[in-house]
Amino acid sequence: MMTLTNSVLEGNRLALAHLLTQVENDSSEGRAALAELFPHTGKAQLIGVTGASGTGKSSLVNQLALHYRKTDGSRKRVAIVAVDPSSPFTGGAVLGDRVRMRDLSGDSGVFIRSMATRGSLGGIAQTTAALTQVFDAAGFEIIIIETVGAGQSEVDIARLAHTTLVVEAPGLGDEIQAIKAGILEIADVLVINKADRPGVENTERALRSNLELAHPTQRVFHHHGRSMSVTAPATDSKLWIPPIHKTVATEGKGIPELAESIAKHAAHLHQGGDWAARDRARLGSELEAVLGEALMTRFHETVPQEQYDEIVEKVLSRNLSPWEAVKSLLNGSSE
Repeated sequence: MMTLTNSVLEGNRLALAHLLTQVENDSSEGRAALAELFPHTGKAQLIGVTGASGTGKSSLVNQLALHYRKTDGSRKRVAIVAVDPSSPFTGGAVLGDRVRMRDLSGDSGVFIRSMATRGSLGGIAQTTAALTQVFDAAGFEIIIIETVGAGQSEVDIARLAHTTLVVEAPGLGDEIQAIKAGILEIADVLVINKADRPGVENTERALRSNLELAHPTQRVFHHHGRSMSVTAPATDSKLWIPPIHKTVATEGKGIPELAESIAKHAAHLHQGGDWAARDRARLGSELEAVLGEALMTRFHETVPQEQYDEIVEKVLSRNLSPWEAVKSLLNGSSE
């Protein structure tokens, strides 16, 4: 009898959908399947898409997927993981199965999975990495992860993806928010979507000036009270300066150029060895998260609930500091 993992490896979409549900629910079947599938991972390119609400991230993802399937001739298999805010009613993803991406419906080479954040920090569900591994093992060459773009999620997605797109839009004041949030530190490619709107020049100018501060191409010297600037020598040919692309996703404008920059960034990572470094950092972070969860589970299995509650009460009454409480719990004592 064919196992669930074998069915996924052979391209069975029903089995894939079932396994994704098992993984998202963190079931024993899902964990066992992940272990079996892990040796088949490591081939996909992970593209993160993040940005404030209203910038048109979903439309951009839709057009990117269409490009990879129809425009560039390679017909790469594309998986989309859309991380949505949790529904206050069901705990499920508010946008369901991404009804806005109708252009991709009926294409067997595209699989869209919408998942709820379930209250996790920054809007990134802890199982996002596991879902990307399932898609990777199932033979999807491009995996696009779209986030809610709130708070810590930008940093989280940078850890998960090979290439991170940060999407801005004119008229939202997001160029200022981007500067405040230090968004340039995690962006591999900057996208100004809805570029047909007024104010696009201001947005581009603000982003470009801050890029120059982050990646200076000139050195300024002061000589006898006068400022003199000279172009800095190219001392580091491996330096990647995030390009800025203007797109109108609803019309497909600027998408081929954006896809070309993504490909150039992937080539840059491979040439400089950063592709392997990002994989190592991502898997190391995932290992630490799983280890932390396992250690907490083991801790609660070995420490009686009554003892734990007693320690908590001592902390609440200020008779014990949190650091002393941890030391006491690890020593197996409530004193």
